[in-house]
Amino acid sequence: MAADDDRGWTAEDVPDQSGTTVVITGANTGLGFEAAAVLARRGAHVVLACRDLSRGQRAVDAIRAGTPDARLELLALDLASLGSIRSFAATVAATHQRVDVLVNNAGVMAIPYRESADGFEMQFATNHLGHFVLTALLLPRLLSTDRSRVVTLSSLMHKRGAMDFDDLFFRKRRYQPWAAYSQSKLANLLFALELDRRLRRHGASVISVGAHPGYSSTELQARGPAMSRSTVRAVMMKIANALLAQSASAGARPELRAATDGNARGGDYFGPAGFGEVWGRAVRVQPSAAARDEHAAARLWETSEQLTGVRFGI
Repeated sequence: MAADDDRGWTAEDVPDQSGTTVVITGANTGLGFEAAAVLARRGAHVVLACRDLSRGQRAVDAIRAGTPDARLELLALDLASLGSIRSFAATVAATHQRVDVLVNNAGVMAIPYRESADGFEMQFATNHLGHFVLTALLLPRLLSTDRSRVVTLSSLMHKRGAMDFDDLFFRKRRYQPWAAYSQSKLANLLFALELDRRLRRHGASVISVGAHPGYSSTELQARGPAMSRSTVRAVMMKIANALLAQSASAGARPELRAATDGNARGGDYFGPAGFGEVWGRAVRVQPSAAARDEHAAARLWETSEQLTGVRFGI
């Protein structure tokens, strides 16, 4: 919940971003699109990192319809492919001298079992490993940009997550889409907090901040039912979204605050202020005890390096 002196943020609290370069994954829809639109309106150069370039172009057109002078750049990025991540990062490094903010926003939720191009369970690959590798490859640009930051999006579901290091990809047990999602979202927050600890030990000015959107109505909820061809689940999700969820624009508030609040500290975690952190203005909230487990975070870091073959320069 919010501190007594923290009234919380909305999009109107985002300060001027002129001169900054912000990379947002999954910026073609949902929370990423809403964050990109606000940051572009505030003057940032926004790199929209999207798997589907046609949908990405529609997002660019929609943002420019409201902000004609928006500084936008659309690049292809498939977080489920290490090759795509390497290509994306190389392009950014070759064309940008600075990266002020990396927003690790994209994700998939509760989908049927799939494997990534590199043979990893899809939710863990997309939500955690892809962002782990992307952050590592963009770290030189972040380190050379004064007071830059990494924002990693987690979820309320991280509180239900458990890291099974002996079976991260559900090869020894029955696959459960929501368990896999919750594990990946716990991994996101373990990574965000461990990254900040390592940055501090390195003496870097870069900070790592976490955020979660509460319960927000986006396309994310529809993908799992659509992929599993479950009409019942699809209807239930639509009803729940209509009755319980806040809008995607409201859900983007925590990541916007994490990305732009000048008083944000490394290791902060932002979410909605309302009951159960489901809706409301963006305030500092508390990660679960599992997310604050430094032993698990260090093990996740080492495991992620081993799986991807990518190491950080810190």
